[in-house]
Amino acid sequence: MQILNARCAGLDVHKQSVVACVLVSEGQDKVEKHCQTFGTMTPDILALADWLRGLGVKEVAMESTGVYWRPIYQLLEESFQLLVVNAAQVKRMPGRKTDVTDAEWLAELLQHGLLAASFVPPQAQRELRELTRHRTNLVEKRTQAVNELHRTLEGTNLKLSSVATDITGLSAMRMLEALLQGEMTDPNLLAELAVGRLRRKIPQLQKALQGRIREHQRLILSQLLVDIELFDEQVEQVSGMIEQRLTEQTQLLARLDAIPGVSRRTVEVVLAELGADMKRFPNARHAAAWAGMCPSNKESGGRRFAARSRQGNKALKRALVEAAMAAGRTKETYLSAQYRRIGARRGKKRAAMAVGHTLLRIIYHMIKEGTTYRDLGADYFDRRNQTAVVRRLVERLEGLGYTVNVSKAA
Repeated sequence: MQILNARCAGLDVHKQSVVACVLVSEGQDKVEKHCQTFGTMTPDILALADWLRGLGVKEVAMESTGVYWRPIYQLLEESFQLLVVNAAQVKRMPGRKTDVTDAEWLAELLQHGLLAASFVPPQAQRELRELTRHRTNLVEKRTQAVNELHRTLEGTNLKLSSVATDITGLSAMRMLEALLQGEMTDPNLLAELAVGRLRRKIPQLQKALQGRIREHQRLILSQLLVDIELFDEQVEQVSGMIEQRLTEQTQLLARLDAIPGVSRRTVEVVLAELGADMKRFPNARHAAAWAGMCPSNKESGGRRFAARSRQGNKALKRALVEAAMAAGRTKETYLSAQYRRIGARRGKKRAAMAVGHTLLRIIYHMIKEGTTYRDLGADYFDRRNQTAVVRRLVERLEGLGYTVNVSKAA
């Protein structure tokens, strides 16, 4: 096979060690091999960079397994052309396997130009990704604390959640804090702490607050309230930093926020994961495949079978599915019509995936072409094939025993 890269290296990365193999080609027949093992501490990685530079290496390949490749990538990206490849795509034939042979195999594939690099965003986008993913983790932890608060309140027979829509709202939190701190225990006085529309339910609150809190439950509830307040503060801090980093994308954020079901937080996740430069994706279908928002191929004997959605960017996939379910609850929109149309035949989960795929394609074209969102309307599918709609409705009426004569209105 033709050698395309005369001096290249393959790295087999682990938690505590990195095995490097450098192939130096002198013609098509003579190849020198240099292998060495380094640690993963910063001085060790810098020594690895010096060793690679000493051998004249310009291109380096490594597998994207776990998170161990990330610090090495950050330390080497300024000096070398790095290729992070999918481990599933570079598996060799089963047999003898060592760290040295793995590194050598990567170097051989790179030498002949047989590696497809995975998309690794720029440093600024990687930092934005870390922020949005950390915020998602904080929201999950807060949700877990709220769910535990619900369970503990049920154990005390405080039916606050049966009256108040949100037990972490201002009124509910004031009542719980006053009750747990021992400031007041009279249900009538606690109910008077309600504000806003909840004051209309004071009689129900007086009954709901007649519970029995034991000592261990008081401790659990107090800690849960502290945790929820802390998570709210942390989410606000992270959201503030995300907003600062997206100040240059204000107009784009506003345009994408106009899509039904898509919130500001969803747009931030999309820009962090997908980016604002669509040149890396040839078309919207490639972007959908990269995100895992389309089914994998399963064909045999000329027949196509149903298949699960392919693996992709989990954070982006989750945000799009959540936005799709929100879009399905909107009224008189194209996305809600699509959600109901598919959901009636194939279920809500598949409908959410399909609408999420549509959302990604919409976002792709809006970012690439600089356009604004224009809804096709809830009656789009009826207008697209009016003949089929008329035929279906006539058949239903005839099935009920009616004779139908259809003529188009002037």
